[in-house]
Amino acid sequence: TALRGLGIAIALDDFGTGYSSLGYVHRLPLDKIKIDRSFMADIDTDRGCRLVSTILDLCHNLGLDGIAEGIKTAEQLRAVRRHGCRYVQGYHIGRPMPVAELLERLRVGTYAQGERLSA
Repeated sequence: TALRGLGIAIALDDFGTGYSSLGYVHRLPLDKIKIDRSFMADIDTDRGCRLVSTILDLCHNLGLDGIAEGIKTAEQLRAVRRHGCRYVQGYHIGRPMPVAELLERLRVGTYAQGERLSA
């Protein structure tokens, strides 16, 4: 609560695995939920897609931003976008890079695959 009071956003990482549970969503003053990358591997299946959609619905219903981790393909990106996920991270967007390269990509408005960034 003190951190949020300073304007710092709080994200729950690796949601859906290990110690990252609904109990934390209920108790902590969160702003974002990072959906664990293990769910993205199965997003092309009906069950996997429904699970990611359900987690994103939870985020939206609680007024939280959902962040899809581990986006490796354009298909995975399209799938999470269809379910209203505005924030993603993963190798499809870009691999770890020096700050200068990141700043250049932001300047020209492209990500690692040469595709345009969009809101």
